Order: sequence, then structure tokens, then C-alpha cells
Amino acid sequence: MTTANLTALTELVADEGAAATPDPTQRQATPGIEEFCAEAAELLGADGVIRDPAAREKASCDWAHMSPILSAKLPAGHAEVVLRPTAHEQIPHLLALAHRHRIPLTPRGKGTGNYGQAIPLSDGAVLDLTGCGRILAAGDGWIRAEAGAKMSDLEAHARTLGQELWMFPSTFGTTLGGFLSGGSGGTGSLVHKTNSDGFVTELTVAPCTADATPFTVRDADTLPYIHAYGTTGIITTATVRLQPARTWTGLFAAFTDWHSATAALSALVHLEPAPRLASLDEARLVRVYQPDPALDPTALSLRAIIEENAVDAARAIVASYSGQVREVRPAPDGPALISSMSFNHPTYHLMKAEDGWFHLEVAGDVLLGDTTEIKKVFPDTVLHLEGMRSGTVGMLMARYQDETTVYDGIAALQALGVGVHSPHNWYVDRRLDLVRDTARTADPLGLLNPGKIPAGSEEDA
Repeated sequence: MTTANLTALTELVADEGAAATPDPTQRQATPGIEEFCAEAAELLGADGVIRDPAAREKASCDWAHMSPILSAKLPAGHAEVVLRPTAHEQIPHLLALAHRHRIPLTPRGKGTGNYGQAIPLSDGAVLDLTGCGRILAAGDGWIRAEAGAKMSDLEAHARTLGQELWMFPSTFGTTLGGFLSGGSGGTGSLVHKTNSDGFVTELTVAPCTADATPFTVRDADTLPYIHAYGTTGIITTATVRLQPARTWTGLFAAFTDWHSATAALSALVHLEPAPRLASLDEARLVRVYQPDPALDPTALSLRAIIEENAVDAARAIVASYSGQVREVRPAPDGPALISSMSFNHPTYHLMKAEDGWFHLEVAGDVLLGDTTEIKKVFPDTVLHLEGMRSGTVGMLMARYQDETTVYDGIAALQALGVGVHSPHNWYVDRRLDLVRDTARTADPLGLLNPGKIPAGSEEDA
């Protein structure tokens, strides 16, 4: 996405946010909301229709506050009711009800997304899917579950069958539907890339139409529903890939210079058998983590989840680049700790320790080399990298000045060959044409998570 497009999106967000941030008690109720709630209670029971202010407030937020740009514009919407179905079979009835009463409906899982995906910009109802958490079936190479099932539960169940998930997000308690609708990758992405690269084999989706009849899509036909924030229909069940279980252990190493550490990271990524995860942090980040004997707060930290039978080969790689193996820690503690310090979690730890930071998602093997010019773009830049066989990705964290400086800096980074994805907007920004086309059929009234698809034409607007 170009900087011009990012700036345009930000201006749109600013307009929406400015118009949508009054005190919730001063808002006008969505027409038909009382009738909708009464009928929803008939479907779910009184306990499944929550009007409590504290519950509505909690359901109106996600982790978008990690962006200082989005934080200035929140809250941008407020749930008038929270719906909590307990089985996926109830979801189509709720969508048909929303369609009949013209009630905006925003789906959410645990609300761990960082982009405002779960914020109900147009008020109305929030559909909390965490009660739909059943694992429905599993077989050789696959597992099927309701959208509210936790990824940690899927992994545990797969392990009883001698298998494991292809991938899971760094927030391990994330729901399956939340990861597919709003996430991207995580532990396992080193080999398997993102959740749109073959991880999903089948989805059952409920549209927001008069009858809301669920339909099933498979393989490539699942793409319009992955990372679409629920705007193309609500995922009710999903089938994702498993692989034979392996015995993992955690390797923690320390390095004194960036060149050696990144060279070791690149070598570990191509180790056979392949690691499940490999991360690298500058010492500035290591110092904000909980103290641990495996971490040296004065050195760069390289961490990898590797197979037990690859430990000697991994040690040799670290030694060949003048690194020090501080610890090899077996499962579950070693791999679990390494997963918890991957992807955007270093950003969280830094922001929790100190105020005044922002972050960007960055990519490109240019990050493995001399970063002097990259670090000139923003003051106090700190880097976290994830090793991937498809190319290096990571997080760039820096001191926040203002929104304009962020977007000017994105352009400067791109000129240096750094790929940038901005976490500072709540718009769908993948496969937009496909998402728009699908949403026109699956949600003809525009009731599903409205405000999350940027307009591509006057018709879309």
C-alpha cells in the first residue's frame, strides 16, 4: 500500500473517529434495537443478550490502543448490546434477525487484534463468539472447530492424536475465528507463511441476508473470508491443517553485533529439520522482558523453537557466528516463552514498560544488513525480527512524535527498500477487490462490521 493511500485512509479514520466519539450515553439508539434485543433473547435466552454497560464497554474495544494514532480516535463506536451464542447453529438466526431489523453487527473473538478490527464503528450489536468453542472433529492432517475455539485447545487436542497445528498466533488463547478473520501468522509461519497460504481447508460461513443460509467454501475459495474482519460473512466453523507432532525445545543465544546475529538467524531459518520459530531482538527490547537466565539484557537475543534432534546443529550455527548459547530449555517452558516474545509481543512489552512508542510492521532482507540508514528515519529505532523462509519480517519500534511524521517515515523506509505495513488503520487492506465483491452478496445491506472496507467506488461508498 502506498503512503498516499495510507494517508487517505488515516484521514477517513479521523473523520469517522471525530464523528463517532461522543459519550455513549448521549448517542441516539439504533432504530429497532429494542425489538432486535427482545427477539435475540428468544433465540439465545436472557443470558445471551447482554446490556450491562461494563460488558458493552469491554466489547467495544480491542488492542488498537497500541497505536498512538488510533488511540487518539478511540472509542469510535460503542456496542448497544453484546450477543453471546453458545453454538454455531445459532449464528445464522442472529444474522437473519440483524438483516430484518437493519442492525449493524460486529463479530469478535477474544479481542486481541491490534488494528481496531473488533471496534463497532456504527454501534449496534457485537457478536461475541467465544461461547462457540467446540472442537467438532479431527483426522489425519486436519481439525474442525467452531469459530470461538481457542487455538491452544486445538493444539492440545491435536497433540492427543500425535499431530500439531501448522501454525498458531503469538497470543495463544486467540480464537480460531479471530485468528482467521483478523490475524495473519505466528509460530509455524517460518515454513507455512500466513493463514491465507493453505492453512485453511474449509470454512462454513453465514451471510447477513434475509435467510442467512450458511454455505461451505474450500481451499482457495476461502480467501475472501480470511483477514476480512467478518465483513464478507461470519465464519461459524473452520477446518485447518495439522502435521505430525514433533518434539520441540527452545534455544536461547546471545550475540554482540547485528551482523553476526542476523547471519545466525538466516542460517537457523534454513536448518533441517525446520524450526517452528526464530526471533531476534536488540538488547533494548531484551531489557524490558521479565528477567530470565536465558536472556542477557546487554546483548542481542536470538531465540528459536527447534526439534530436539537439531540441537547440536543449532549450537554449531550459533558458535560459527561467534554467538553464545545461553540455554536449551525443553518444552513446554522453552517453546512457550519463545512464542510469547514473538511477532507483536515485543511491542507490547516495550509499551508496557515505557510510554511514547509506536510501531510498524516491516519486511525485507535489507533488515538483515547494515541498518544505519533505516535507523535514521525515526529517533530511537529498535528492531525485532522474525526469520521466515519466505523472507524476513519484523517490528520496528520508535519514539512517537505525530501522525504526519509516521507516514512521512513510512515513505522514507520504503525508499530504502523496507516493506511496511501500517497497524494504524482499521480498514481491510488485503484482497480488497475480492472482499468488496464478496461483501456485496454476503452482506447486501452493509451491516457486517460496517466502516471496515475502504470505498473503492461511489457504489461502495
